[in-house]
Amino acid sequence: MEETERRVFMIVVSDTTPLISLMKIGHLDLVYQLFGEVQIPEAVYSELVINRRFPEESRMIQESKFIKKVTVRDSKSVELLRRSTGLDAGESEAILLSDSLNADVLLMDETRGRKVAKQMGIQIMGTIGVLMLAYEEDRLSKEEILACVDVLKHNGRHISNKLYEQLLQKFAE
Repeated sequence: MEETERRVFMIVVSDTTPLISLMKIGHLDLVYQLFGEVQIPEAVYSELVINRRFPEESRMIQESKFIKKVTVRDSKSVELLRRSTGLDAGESEAILLSDSLNADVLLMDETRGRKVAKQMGIQIMGTIGVLMLAYEEDRLSKEEILACVDVLKHNGRHISNKLYEQLLQKFAE
């Protein structure tokens, strides 16, 4: 799919962690390059901008032209999803927003949230998936991606051995 087509036709919603991870590795721009506009619910926006220990990251989100804050109006459904699954507000709102928009993909890393979203028929992509797509589209080299994964691991992001092996296998293709 052409880059301009992807931006016009793809609806992408994101949870907090993929955006934080992409900022940590200096590649938040990949979201725009790969998907164009990305929608985030208010709870995710709050999680991204409220922590005063990360003023630079907060500014990046607030000033981003391609990240759009969206209100999830059905607060009862959000609360029901939170109580029934144990997900936090951001994950719950991201899943419900994805469902209501019939999003093409939900960017989410947390295992429990991914499981709930998959059960609802929502297509999921995590941070590693974004990096793999960037590699497929010649936006990042193998070396750049491996360096990004090292930074993520060093910053406490869990990357399963299975997922890491899939990444290495993708490079061998």
